[in-house]
Amino acid sequence: MGIEIERKFLVANEGWRRDAERIPGARSTFMRQGYLSSNADRIVRVRIDGEQAVLTIKGKAQGEGGPGSISRGEWEYPIPVADAQELLGKLCEQPLIEKVRHRIPYAGLVWEVDEFFADNAGLVVAEVELESEQQEFARPAWLGEEVSHDRRYANANLLKHPFSQWNK
Repeated sequence: MGIEIERKFLVANEGWRRDAERIPGARSTFMRQGYLSSNADRIVRVRIDGEQAVLTIKGKAQGEGGPGSISRGEWEYPIPVADAQELLGKLCEQPLIEKVRHRIPYAGLVWEVDEFFADNAGLVVAEVELESEQQEFARPAWLGEEVSHDRRYANANLLKHPFSQWNK
């Protein structure tokens, strides 16, 4: 079993775009993802990321930090893109999550900046995966408020409660 330890932030400004364009090793891919289960205790996600597809299973957050922890079990398996397309179209909850993920190296870590589209257009979040919940890390100047514990920003929640409807 793998463990995902992830911190999530809003972005404070457009500086991430400059970094995505100028930092060597930065890259961007379009993603489509859907959920076979979007229950917070057991998420089962299908994702097409560029030319690759994966099936991901995530457990309930637990671990080092106890309640409110940012650690959870994660299992990820490559699957054929054709199978992923069929699952996204026939079995996954709708609508799908569509975004461009910008992977930006910074101070020894890779920040994943997700720029959402469709019903979540206008939302941009940055995530970083860590080795432990206590790991120190440098924060890019474009990083804003931390939302790691705010479930509204979880992709599985954005499926049911899209960003475009938050102020309605």
